[in-house]
Amino acid sequence: MPLRLRGGGGSKRGMPAAPTVTPKAVIHQKYGAKACYSVEEVREAVDGGCPGLALPQQTRSVYRCSLDIPGLTVVTPGTFVRKKDAEQAAAQIALDKLGIQPTANAPSTPEESWDELIARISGFFADENFPSSSHPLIGHMCVTFRRTGDRFGMIPMSAIAACDVKVIGLCKLIDPKAEFDPLLVLSLIYNAAKKSPGVSVSDSNFWIWSQKPYSPEAVDLALQHWSGITDPIEVDGIFVPCMMEDEPKTIRLTLSHNEHYMGDIVSKLSASDSSHVVVSRTVGKASSEIRLYFSAPNVQFVSEISHNVVSSLGDGYMESLINKRASFISGQTIYGDAILANVGYTRRDSELHTEDVALSNYYRILLGKSPDGNYKISRDSILVAELPSVYSRSSWKGLSPRDLLCSFCRLHRLAEPYFAVNRVSASCKVLGSPVSSEEMDVLKNAENQCASDGKNDKENPDMFKCDVKIYSKKQELLLEYSTADTWSKESDAIHNSSLKVLIWFCSYFKQPNKHVLKLSHSKSTDGFTICPDNFLHEFAMFLSIYGNRGGDDSSACSTVGSLSMDTSKQKLENNAVLAHIDGPDSGVFPSHGSLTCISYTASLVVKDKTNRYTLESNNEFEFEIGTGAVKNQIESCVSQLSVNQSACFIAELPPKDLILAAANEFSHDLSKISRDNCFLEFSVKVTEPLEDRMEKALFNPPLSKQRVEFAVRYINELHATTLVDFGCGSGSLLDSLLEHPTTLEKVVGVDISRKGLTRAAKSLHQKLSKKSLMQTSVPTAVLYDGSITDFDSRLYRFDIGTCLEVIEHVEEDQASLFGDVVLSSFCPTVLIVSTPNYEYNPILQRSAMPNKEEEPEENAGPCKFRNHDHKFEWTRSQFQHWATGLAEKHNYSVEFSGVGGSGDEPGFASQIAVFRRMASGQDEVCQEGELHQPYELLWEWPNASLPSH
Repeated sequence: MPLRLRGGGGSKRGMPAAPTVTPKAVIHQKYGAKACYSVEEVREAVDGGCPGLALPQQTRSVYRCSLDIPGLTVVTPGTFVRKKDAEQAAAQIALDKLGIQPTANAPSTPEESWDELIARISGFFADENFPSSSHPLIGHMCVTFRRTGDRFGMIPMSAIAACDVKVIGLCKLIDPKAEFDPLLVLSLIYNAAKKSPGVSVSDSNFWIWSQKPYSPEAVDLALQHWSGITDPIEVDGIFVPCMMEDEPKTIRLTLSHNEHYMGDIVSKLSASDSSHVVVSRTVGKASSEIRLYFSAPNVQFVSEISHNVVSSLGDGYMESLINKRASFISGQTIYGDAILANVGYTRRDSELHTEDVALSNYYRILLGKSPDGNYKISRDSILVAELPSVYSRSSWKGLSPRDLLCSFCRLHRLAEPYFAVNRVSASCKVLGSPVSSEEMDVLKNAENQCASDGKNDKENPDMFKCDVKIYSKKQELLLEYSTADTWSKESDAIHNSSLKVLIWFCSYFKQPNKHVLKLSHSKSTDGFTICPDNFLHEFAMFLSIYGNRGGDDSSACSTVGSLSMDTSKQKLENNAVLAHIDGPDSGVFPSHGSLTCISYTASLVVKDKTNRYTLESNNEFEFEIGTGAVKNQIESCVSQLSVNQSACFIAELPPKDLILAAANEFSHDLSKISRDNCFLEFSVKVTEPLEDRMEKALFNPPLSKQRVEFAVRYINELHATTLVDFGCGSGSLLDSLLEHPTTLEKVVGVDISRKGLTRAAKSLHQKLSKKSLMQTSVPTAVLYDGSITDFDSRLYRFDIGTCLEVIEHVEEDQASLFGDVVLSSFCPTVLIVSTPNYEYNPILQRSAMPNKEEEPEENAGPCKFRNHDHKFEWTRSQFQHWATGLAEKHNYSVEFSGVGGSGDEPGFASQIAVFRRMASGQDEVCQEGELHQPYELLWEWPNASLPSH
């Protein structure tokens, strides 16, 4: 049966959904100031914490709340991460006990919303207990409480828009255009304030204050909670001019004692006073306070906006005031010059929050608006990374295509992408399954269910295809993508279709003028259907800024002035010149389709000077050759280098926006440098593939899983009840053993890394807790901190000892010492030791990064170790010599095997020795008087700290 899931964005959204009445709001309506909330802060271990672990663990603050109302006191039974959630929970408990239901629904019409807006603004100023609350608007009020004179208690109306989400929601219900127009929000607040009981407003500015003075007690409580500025605070912001000819620049804001922070902002905007500052919604991360500030026109003009009188002045007048760049990055209409700053009051702080905003922050926000911008940022590679042309689960890095597309739509204030996943069955027709972007978790669960439906599904597996639709907030179709490509997993179908849509948007954003002409055609041959009128309307602001470029503004730096250039050096694509190749030729070259790892540094160099600015540096950057995942010059350079070779080359300058986004602390200095006076230099090195990357390229299942299955066979063969893993690390073997049915009753891990043991304890605790709840057989588990070359009598005569891929991480003499100690003192019945087979390395390295040209094997140089941390890697003869000597010395037999490969030449990828203790006439006994216990017990299961079930 096909999955039947509700499609995202299926309902029309002509106006925002009405906000729901919270339990706390109902309590306030009935009891007002008589309702007293008391919040207690407690500390608890973070998620993933492990009871019984003998190490300090990270904790966090959580909250429980008690609520006192006349005749009733309630306390939340649990804790909450946020204070307001604890308060809401307490309020809900009180409502349940009292049998109270909300007497009225939340406002759902413009008229109801207008009345609610008036009441809410009145509550800020007429309720004498409001200053004692934790609402961030009190932070604005406290600045005025510290004043003397005419403006005592007066705050700018924009402070309400900046601090109260509910006010913004009500404004959007009154007029949906308020979501995109902060000036309209100010107009609605001003007109509502004039009708609000107990509130005073001015006819000449946008100050608002209480008609009745607050009580001294309420003011004192507010001042105690919200600390003031003792010394002036300097914070950097970005001035975004309205004139497109002028560039954004850094400015310094000075926030003074007892002065509202909008006062210094208004001085930079040449407005009459700080009440005329208009505030946008947050820009960039929702958790930040980065906003755009601009100056409002006169009061009469603003007050008439919400009455639709301004439209009579003509669209041309308003259009001339729009700041296109500021409007583009905020998704709202910003008028005149603007300032981008990170300053404000929040519920999280008891003082004014401030943080510098550099030019690089501005250009990163701008970069995030592009279809591939968040991919570059997620990979921390602005100048090198490009959105790959294909998606593969094994090689994709950074945010997934689906997440990138969802983020792109949110940043452009579009509806969530609509994914229509269709199951193509071998025995059925195409079965439609519309899937919203929010329902991926449901889809994954269903995918897992389908995977276990039976043999018929394995013989005739279903395939999936995904169509994508992009809608505006008003549910107007902008773009539709249909594909005939099918995939074996729903998630792969969604990611691949998302990537196709992102690539189309990238092409459009780079050459908007060229694509505007194509948009007139309703159907294209590549599966895309565009609704040109709707599309051009939604991206009108982008076109107004970038439509005159005619393409990618990346002026090439084809000459380098007086720099001395060697004309014999090979020319790369796009005018990049490869030079200074360092390192011997290893014979192992990146090739098409291989997963390659590089380290690189990108520097901006000023000609004829010694100034060099490091724009970007990355010690380990992975990408797949041939997928367009990096700049052409980088891939062209890398394809000519063998592993461990490096080179430098001069490349064309990227667009100025990208340079300044990558510049970080240099962004202010670089904004003043002429492009004609500098060039971009890359230093690139091809680094060695990692061990696990090489193994995954060749083995399925991975070698690590094959080693676990090897150990399980011996456990069940011996009916072993005890096992100790020497060098357990983060517990991967012990954790994996719990997923297999075995006879084990006790498992022990030993390692010298306390960090690894902590991870092992958390993982084992989680898995054992689940097994215990299911009332299945649960073994005892113990973790010790200690060296595997030290004997501990508590681990004497275990049935099985394991030491998988450990000995190569210590020096060879320590590996021999371990063998002596474990076989002579610990004396397990069976010991399983695995280590990499050095002779197999050429196969692994060729599979992970094939040679550019096949060479005879005898001409190949020596192979490198699989991991930089390996102290040695043995051939089969070396390993067998080591193991045979130990077995003969300590009365053990030994047999050799392995995993990975067939065992034919050159042997297994991971070679294994299995030691068996031979029967002797007189068993050795560890006497009680000879107990030696150097290991420190870190964690055990079960333990006293665990709750009883």
